[in-house]
Amino acid sequence: MKIPRLTDTTLRDGDHAVSHSYTPEMVRTIVRNLDEAGVRIIEVSHGSGLNGSTIQQGFSTHSEFDLIKVAVETAKQAKIASLFVPGIGTSDELREAAEIGISVIRIAVHCTEADVTEQYFRLAKELGLEAVGFLMMSHTQPANVLVEQAKLMESYGADCVYVVDSAGALVQSGVRERVSALKEALTIEVGFHAHNNLGLAIGNTMTALEAGADQIDGTLRGLGAGAGNAPSEVLVAVLNKMNLDTGINLSILMDVAEEVVAPLMETPIVIDRDNLSSGYAGVYNSFLLHVRHAAEKFGVKASEIMEELGKRNAVAGQEDWILDVAVELAEKKGLKV
Repeated sequence: MKIPRLTDTTLRDGDHAVSHSYTPEMVRTIVRNLDEAGVRIIEVSHGSGLNGSTIQQGFSTHSEFDLIKVAVETAKQAKIASLFVPGIGTSDELREAAEIGISVIRIAVHCTEADVTEQYFRLAKELGLEAVGFLMMSHTQPANVLVEQAKLMESYGADCVYVVDSAGALVQSGVRERVSALKEALTIEVGFHAHNNLGLAIGNTMTALEAGADQIDGTLRGLGAGAGNAPSEVLVAVLNKMNLDTGINLSILMDVAEEVVAPLMETPIVIDRDNLSSGYAGVYNSFLLHVRHAAEKFGVKASEIMEELGKRNAVAGQEDWILDVAVELAEKKGLKV
């Protein structure tokens, strides 16, 4: 098993869990500590990617470009990355982030829609950026389909393609099958991004490494959408126990997770009924806060909304379905809407 490159995405995926309320000072503190600890890649953007501050995705309290600028100015060794979702972000935002000084762009689409990424990979390479492909909701497609999509990204100029368990719905056999297939088919690196809805974020990440993954993701204290991500500090601890020296200072990670990130949590990141139902139904994790608001508004259970969204195979960009489902469930129960 090789030593992986760890990307910490506390300041991107964790943005969902703090309702997009990061401040410049929070970013400065977290980046400074991650940088000092030796984390090589730090992702900063709205949780839904560049230009994600919208009524559908959730408004940010501070401009993400201001936060990215603070991150770039603070990091002395680490590279700053951002997430980009075609249809949410445009070429203009990608150029602006590059001008501010990001080094890595992670281009994310539903795992059957790689064909819409070509112009953005081409632009990223023109801008001198490392370009990483994100195949979101990878649990919804078999390995051969993911291989086809990953090959498209590779042909467009991707430096790495990730298997992304957006719903925390994969079990270890599914991770092994998908990561192994991409490793066999591609000449570029392969990554894995976990969520913890089934309690498997660490185990799945280790399975991905056993299958040959080159890059992995984590967040401090597991802060992320839904049931959160693989905790960066736990990943480093496990890798250390396996005699895989990442060069990352575990003590610093534990301190910043406990003293800086934990106090930011609006609620503890736990596998509660709603998060478990999301992973079990295979529903995109960033839906959770919207689902909970709709459940409260219409007097139905969040888990019931999740179950129905799973039956409808809802994917990122279909957040408007949440209200439709909540209303239908309420009407079936004879509730006033």
